Amino acid sequence: MSAPSLWASSSRAKLLAFLALSLVSAAVFAQFRGGSRFRGEGNFSGSGYPRTAREAEQHSNETPMWTNAPAFTKDVFTFCRIRYSSWYGGRSRGGWSTDFPDADLNLSYRLQQMTSLKVDPLGRLLEIEDPDLFNYPWTYMVEVGALRFKDEEVAIMRKYLLNGGFLMVDDFWGELELENFLREMKRVFPEREAIELEMDHPVFHSVFDIQRKKNEMQCPNVGTGTWSEQTGITWEREDARDVHFKAIFDDKGRMMVFIAHNTDNGDGWEREGENEYYFKEFSEKRAYPLGINVIFYVMTH
Repeated sequence: MSAPSLWASSSRAKLLAFLALSLVSAAVFAQFRGGSRFRGEGNFSGSGYPRTAREAEQHSNETPMWTNAPAFTKDVFTFCRIRYSSWYGGRSRGGWSTDFPDADLNLSYRLQQMTSLKVDPLGRLLEIEDPDLFNYPWTYMVEVGALRFKDEEVAIMRKYLLNGGFLMVDDFWGELELENFLREMKRVFPEREAIELEMDHPVFHSVFDIQRKKNEMQCPNVGTGTWSEQTGITWEREDARDVHFKAIFDDKGRMMVFIAHNTDNGDGWEREGENEYYFKEFSEKRAYPLGINVIFYVMTH
């Protein structure tokens, strides 16, 4: 049975060509099901960081591979994850690599599966100082509550974002982590504030018409989420009960940064095949609609 209202198409005519609404919930869950099979740190040892998500070993499921026509090799959307410094981990595994590579590959797979958007099947991993950054208009950073920009990265991020680049941040919890991230962004944009987005903002209605309240969009980690049907708890700490969606805009009103605070969309993408309740309640209803909406909104505005 097809998922009902969740996968309904947007009323926006300019997006209709992208949509191929054929997702079947039970089949999708079965396709990715496999449970958690942590297989070590793959290529994370020493200086051998992978260039793409496909080069790293998956630990939650095996994301199907796909190909694009040769003519679209460079004309594709690429999930680009930023490897950053943090006060508790530097560039070691942890922080930036949470949910990697499964979240990157799963969201990319869903984009090409559910829409006619051409999507890179490999993903990309790079640092802010990598010159390739400016070849990727959409970037993702996770667990930014301990983020520390190097001085030289501040200027690069400012140039990147003001010249059309976009950053989505996700999976950081509590007031201290929010304060830390906003403090780092103030180094990039001293003159700009992060604006709280209400649920009537177009980003929440660009493809999927999200009618939920903010707190109903909270996506917990798979452990908390699996038990939430009994406990009612979807937050990871007491000072993180309330979801916040914020954004930083340029002078023309273009969204440069989307902030998902007190929610873990990355786990919703990564862990979709590990528990059927978690998939149906959090991956399907919250993490994927939000992620796809953010991508389509920023790529069309």
